[in-house]
Order: sequence, then C-alpha cells, then structure tokens
Amino acid sequence: MKLNKTLILSGLLAFGGLSASAQGTNAAPQEPQEKTEYVFNPHWYVEVQPLGLQYTLGELSFGDLLSYNLQVAGGYNFNSVIGARLSLNAFQSKAGWKMDNRQYDWKWNYVAPMVDVTANLSNLICGYNPTRLFNLSVFAGIGMNIGFSNDEAADAKAALGEYYGTDAGNLAYLWDGTKVRFAGRAGVKGDFRINDMFSVGVELQATTLNDHYNSKKAGNADWYFNGLVGLKVNLGKTYTTRKVKPVLPPERIVERVVEKVVEKPVPVKEEIGGPIRKDVFFVINSTKISVVEQQKVKEIADYLKKYPEAKVEITGYSDKGTGNAKINKNLSVKRAEVVKNSLIKDYGIDASRITAVGKGDTEQPFDINDLNRVSICIAK
Repeated sequence: MKLNKTLILSGLLAFGGLSASAQGTNAAPQEPQEKTEYVFNPHWYVEVQPLGLQYTLGELSFGDLLSYNLQVAGGYNFNSVIGARLSLNAFQSKAGWKMDNRQYDWKWNYVAPMVDVTANLSNLICGYNPTRLFNLSVFAGIGMNIGFSNDEAADAKAALGEYYGTDAGNLAYLWDGTKVRFAGRAGVKGDFRINDMFSVGVELQATTLNDHYNSKKAGNADWYFNGLVGLKVNLGKTYTTRKVKPVLPPERIVERVVEKVVEKPVPVKEEIGGPIRKDVFFVINSTKISVVEQQKVKEIADYLKKYPEAKVEITGYSDKGTGNAKINKNLSVKRAEVVKNSLIKDYGIDASRITAVGKGDTEQPFDINDLNRVSICIAK
C-alpha cells in the first residue's frame, strides 16, 4: 500500500512538471511595454539675477575690489543643448593703487550688453530630461562695456600727483565721459529646477577688456569676474511627451520579421532566376549596416553574381514615430544609398544594376513602428 501511494505521488509530480514545462514553452512572447519619452520644444526664457558681486582684478586686497553687480537676460533654446542669450550686465567696477602706506581706490559705473551662445552639458552628456533637478551649462559671448562716472579716478590721480610728483603713481590711461569698449566673456551656470516654469540659477562669469578699463597702464588686458544668483522663467511649454516602445535588439528584429513574413508572405520562387527579397534593418537615427544585416546584403550580391541579368531595387524607409518629415526623408535616402554603396564597393556589383530610392515616413511597410527603419531590397 505504501508503495502504491509513492508511485501515485511521483506520477502526479511528474505530470505537474510536464504541464508547467509545456505551458512555459507554449506561452506567447510578451510585447515590449511602452515607455514615456520627452520631446523637446524650442522656447524663450527670461532671467533676472539681482544678487551679484563683481571682483575687478587689481593690486588691492580681494575685499577692497568687490562691488555690487546685477544682470537681466532673455534667451532662446533652439534644441535641448544649444541656445542663445542677450543679457544686460551692470552696475559698478573698482580699482586702486597702493604705495608705501598710502592707498587710493576709486569706482565707476558701467552697462554691458552681451550676446552669448549657451550649451547645456547635462543634456549633452546624460540625455534630455526636463525633470532633472540640476542642469550644468557653459556659455561664451561678446559685447560692449559702456563705462561712465569715472570722476573718482581723476581725484585719485590728482592726489597721487601731489604726494609723489608727476613721475610716481599717475594713472596713464585716465578717462572721463562715457567710453565704449569691446568685451568678451565666458562662464558656467547651474540651474536648480523648481518646476517646468521656474528654476533658480547660479552663474559665474569672466569678462576681459583692453588695458584702459581701470585707468591704469599695466601692459595687459583688464578683467572682472561676476557671481550672480537669480530666477529663470521659461515662456511657454518646454516639452511634450509621447509613448514609444523600446527599440528591439537585432536578434529580436529578425524574429519579428519572420513573423511578419508569415502574416504577409512575399512570393519567392525557388526556380532559377526567381526574385528574392531581403529587409535590411537599422537602429534608430542610424544609417550603419550592422554585422547581422550585412549578411543580407551579401545574399543579394550573391544572387546578382549568379544571375548577371538580374537587377535590384532598394527602397529606404524611416519610422513615423520619431523625427520629422524632412529628417526622415533624408534618413531613408541614406539608408537606401548605404546598401547600394555596399553592393558596389564590397561586392563589385555594377551601379547600373541597382536602383535606390527613399520614401521617408510617407509609407510604413510594417505595422510595428520600429521595423520601419529599413531598406527593402528586391532582386529579380
């Protein structure tokens, strides 16, 4: 009796294992889940940076050459990395002369309109993500520095002349009135995101001008350095979202193509001279033929060599889910041309036997979006 129970239990376990195995084998493959993708929208923005300090390079101590600084700006982001900005930086610069135990310092006012090119390093290196907490950018630009109210420098020169005489401590490049000078600058900026519209920015700048800026003759360019804190306001919608399926790896693509051919068979005659079709797939935004897909190009070449009268028609496509009509048209043409060039250069097929055209995204030969990154080759 015990033996019978043991046999029955073993049989049930074996049957259960076989059922589970069969169920796992016959289970339908899961479709890749859609994910949310951010799409950048070109947009305007404004910045107000009322909290700033300027250090004008000179011989006095660091604290003696600090002055208040502010900036307002408006800009446009052309894409997720590159933008342009027009700014108005202002208020005050300082300089001084120290000799023996005497120190003379002075200040003057300025306004500096500047045009910058900006580059978002976070998006460039890590990819576009509008919900990222912190973005690091760099910028460089040119403009003008308009200086005025330099009366204190004239007073300092007079005092130096009285004490040291005309040969000691005089300001050789003393200027008055309003002076306009060319300026160049570069810097780095960090933005801390509050929400889609607002962020707090911290900015460091270095600006260079000619030697006349601080009234002293030094034989080298004058510099000032600004640190600014303020608020950035994005104008309008900066991005949209869309649902996309993950890009299938090359092996999966081959499997799906087999399924698609079963659903929509292409007549392939096995007799001599019958037409053949090969679909050469590409990854997103690429025109490079992978090692796996190159084998299909070779099969087309072998067919053309076997049948010298045969010709091949290559039609390139792009998927409608990414890019725009113009980009996709160019991409599809390049995908057709790269297959054509491979047949010519790698396998010695005469160009007169090859026709290559690009359809862009106006036609989608496959129902699955990602499969439409393809060049369809029909040889006959």
